[in-house]
This record gives sequence, C-alpha cells and structure tokens, in this order.
Amino acid sequence: MTLNCRICKTIVRPFMSFGKMPIANGFLNPDDFPMEYFYELKPIFCENCLTFQIAEQPDPEKMFHENYAFFSRTSKHMVNHFRSYANWVKSEYLSSSDPFVVEIGSNDGAMMENFSKNKIRHLGIEPSANVAKEASKYGVNTLCSFFNLATAKNIVSKDGQADAIIAANVMCHIPGLHDVAKGIDYLLKPMGVVIFEEPYLGDMIENTAYDQIYDEHVYMFSVRSIHNIFKKYGFELIDVKHQTTHGGSMRYVLARNGKRTVSKNVEKQIAYEDDKKLHLSGTYDKFREQCEISRKNLVDTLQQQKRDGKRVVGYAATSKSTTVLNYCGIGPDLIEFISDTTPIKQGKYSPGVHIPVFSYDNLKNNYPDGLLLFAWNHKEEIMAKESSFLKNGGEWITYVPHVALIRK
Repeated sequence: MTLNCRICKTIVRPFMSFGKMPIANGFLNPDDFPMEYFYELKPIFCENCLTFQIAEQPDPEKMFHENYAFFSRTSKHMVNHFRSYANWVKSEYLSSSDPFVVEIGSNDGAMMENFSKNKIRHLGIEPSANVAKEASKYGVNTLCSFFNLATAKNIVSKDGQADAIIAANVMCHIPGLHDVAKGIDYLLKPMGVVIFEEPYLGDMIENTAYDQIYDEHVYMFSVRSIHNIFKKYGFELIDVKHQTTHGGSMRYVLARNGKRTVSKNVEKQIAYEDDKKLHLSGTYDKFREQCEISRKNLVDTLQQQKRDGKRVVGYAATSKSTTVLNYCGIGPDLIEFISDTTPIKQGKYSPGVHIPVFSYDNLKNNYPDGLLLFAWNHKEEIMAKESSFLKNGGEWITYVPHVALIRK
C-alpha cells in the first residue's frame, strides 16, 4: 500500500514498526477485552516537508469522546504551567481593549480559566464531552466540537474574530492540519497571533523518548516542519520558546506574513536542528536502533527484578505507558499493577497488555520494591511527593533517557 505524507502528499515509508497497538487512553474492563481495537503503530519521516508522523491513526472518535480519560488538572505542575502560559499571552499579545482568545483543545479549562478570571472574552474548543463539561464548572465558556473551518465560521458569526488562538499539546493530535490552518486563517484577526506548544521532536530523538509516539500524537513537530506546514496559509514563525513540560516541548508563535517582527530565536533553533541532523533520514534509522536497545534493557531489568523476588508496580497510567508496555511486551507477570490518581482509570485494565489499574491508596498502603516511572515528564514533582519511598529502601526504574535504577 502506498503511503502519502499528510502534509505534502509525498510518497513516504515507515522507518520502523512498534507493532500492534491499542488506543493509548483506552483503559477497559475485562468484558471489553475480546473487542479491543488494535492498529499498527508505524512512524514516518517525510524528507520533503520534514514532518515526523505516524502512518495510521485511529478515527478521532475512538480517542476523544464522552469517556476521555485525561484531565489537565490532575497535575499541579501543569496547572501552574498553564497559568504562566496564559499570563505570558496576556502580557505579550493582548493589546486591544476587548480581546478575544480561543483555545483549541481546551480540555478541562485549566488554561482558559485564567482568562475567565480576568474577565477576558474567551472560548474553549473541546471535542470530549466529559472534560468539556468539567471546564464549565470553572466558569470557562466551552464549545464541544472538533476545530476546523466550519467551526471557525460558526465562532466568527457569533463572537467575531480572535486576537489570539492558543493551544497546548493539541496540534500534534490533529491529522487534518490543513483544515485547522484554514480555520485559523478565517478566525484570526489580521494582527492576531497563533500560539501553541507541543512535545518537541528534538527532545524525543535526543532522549530516545519513543513513548511520545502513540495514537494521539499523529505528529512530532520541529521548527522546520511547523514553518513548512503553515507557510502555505500565509503565516510565518515569529518566535519559538523551548519548554520543559512533557519531557521537552516547543512553544511556537505565528503571525501573518510581515505583520510582526521575527525573533532571532527562530533562526537559532533551526541551526540547532540542522546540527542535530533532524532533517536527515539517517537520524531516524539511528533512533530505531536506540529504541530497540532501550526495549531490551527495560525488559532485562524487569525480568531480573522478578528473578530476585521483588515486587514492581507502575507509577501513573499514562498514554505514553501504552506504547512502552505493548512495544516491550510487558504484562502483569512483570508489573503487579499500575497506580493512578484518575478515578475514571481506576478498577480498569491497561490497554493491550491488561495490567490492573488501582488507586493511589493501594500504592501508599503497601509500597513495592520497585516503581516503574511512566510519568517521567513529571519526575521532579513525583519524586518529591514520594520521597519516603526511597528512604524506606525502594527504587525507581526509569527508561528515559535510558534505563536506570534510582536508589537513595
């Protein structure tokens, strides 16, 4: 079967396969096991437009729905980050007397709440009904919908054009970016800005963080790929700012061509990408080799823990953990259960390999010998919270940037 790049339609081919993969956030009950959906997770690098993407993505309705299992507010770190992000947007780009801000993929309103509290006109666009409903509890105006040109026209007819269109960890989820770009073009004022931040390709490659690749992350962006995607619609990158969130992210700021000054940060980041050879296919062949090494080392470590008679529990039932567990073939024989604070996941089983997910109480009342850290992007926050675990002789098992055992 011929594959075409989603952005430029060039014929492309996967450089590796992670094998059959379930829906990353598809935590399920035993009755659901026989009907569980799988697809093949195969990453691609397009040498023409330089966009990293996955070959096959499940229908959006299978991932974003009334039982979507991710809420931004479960992480205090992310709530604080979104407050800082919103304040930065206000101070840098909202100069009009009655600004209007639209967020694409607003989740439970953790970002938009900061505009609502400041009496700034706003609208969150969120396709998952359960998290959109949660946002309303915080006074956030939310439209339960996917964002596209039709949605943009609907917004403009009711609220007018936006001064800023923002997003966080959303653009990489949307396969049809051309329709999104058309919607942004229609919705944005002539002097408006588009600001979004996403997990950064450069950090993923540098740290062999292959668990960033899963169904929702149809793309992993670089500065060059963002430039190539949006230039077709009359936009240019005017600034980029690296972020530590999600294991390394990039904040992109775009405006219409020639409307605003371009920061030197853009040129500097492109030079970094060239130095790291992110534009060359050979880089992704080396990445595949590093993924295979990481997989072997993690499985060997867990099998040794089992031979030593040690209990290992997973920490945080993340979407990223689905890629790791299924790619490595790690099941309940090696991990007793996964501890998670999200009620909608508790009492269910992890996608594909069916490890039980229990509440945090099950962990703190009976600490294991080892904790496998799936939420490694919140490592500092988590290890500070669980300081007693190491003091009592426990050890953390990590796999990004490499497999390691962390003891006191």
